[in-house]
Amino acid sequence: MSGTSLDGLDVAYCHFENKNGSWTFSIEKTESINYTSVFKNQLKNTVHLETSKLLAFHNEYGNWLGEQVKDFVYKNKIKVDFVSSHGHTVFHQPEIGLTYQIGSGQHLANTSGQKVICDFRTNDVALGGQGAPLVPIGDQLLFNTNDFCLNLGGISNISYDHNGKRIAYDISPANMLLNYICKTIDLEYDEGGKIARQGQINIELLNQLNSLGYYKQSYPKSLGYEWFTKKVIPIINSTSDSVENLLHTSAHHIAIQIANSIKKTKKDNSTVLITGGGAKNDFLIETLQQKLKGLSTVIIPSTDIIDFKEAMIFAFMGVLREQNEINCLTSVTGAKKDSSSGVIYYPS
Repeated sequence: MSGTSLDGLDVAYCHFENKNGSWTFSIEKTESINYTSVFKNQLKNTVHLETSKLLAFHNEYGNWLGEQVKDFVYKNKIKVDFVSSHGHTVFHQPEIGLTYQIGSGQHLANTSGQKVICDFRTNDVALGGQGAPLVPIGDQLLFNTNDFCLNLGGISNISYDHNGKRIAYDISPANMLLNYICKTIDLEYDEGGKIARQGQINIELLNQLNSLGYYKQSYPKSLGYEWFTKKVIPIINSTSDSVENLLHTSAHHIAIQIANSIKKTKKDNSTVLITGGGAKNDFLIETLQQKLKGLSTVIIPSTDIIDFKEAMIFAFMGVLREQNEINCLTSVTGAKKDSSSGVIYYPS
């Protein structure tokens, strides 16, 4: 799994078991592989590449993924059934029928020597869906003791059951926004939200962010880096204020939008399981707890689930695809029907 926050590649070796219709899982081995600054810039700039160079990098990235898998398997002396790969999203514009993740499945399979299941979004978009978010199938089958599952990655997204159906959508930018501000002072991220904690709210900025049109849309809906570039960056760049105040205000914006989403469900005394890198941002979590006071209890799970839940669920999506079981939900993406999505590649 490689997410929009561009912090690196997450690799998780997982076991899954189905007993009497109920799934259980364990995360056995994990590794986070940081991107070099050069590689990170390459990934960030793929959206601007001309077609032939983008396709070449798609193959190159697939080979690189294959090398990481090969090293991981060798180091941990493990045997795997298959590799389930999300790839790295370059384009996500479902309104025009487009979603594209780089990391060629055939190159990954050939380089790693393993069977590969990947490209989980394309089929859903072809069926008229958003192709996102996909993690809710795992939330529903693996984490169903929680009322809400909230992921704080580059983008914040939420999933929950409503009238017997799983509902899920992207709420707002999260680490993508905070990290963008940090880069202006040559920091990758604000560890624990320490810098944000020192700031004060910029009311004008907060109002501008909260007034973005996306928040008025009904689900299913999803966000991509293009939206962030077009709608959010100009607001940040045109605001003259300290980094402390920009981060402080942005954290409040993220917390407000999440709280608004939860309040709309009218579920009282609920639990919110939080995963993703943002779960380690103490200031953001405290701000969210304030916004949810008297309504929901925030649950922060073990570190391996915080860091590797998404990678683990994409592994699980591969398991469901292998068994031709549903892994994309129409109630989440808005597609014409549920589907078992993912393309299978064998090493040559």
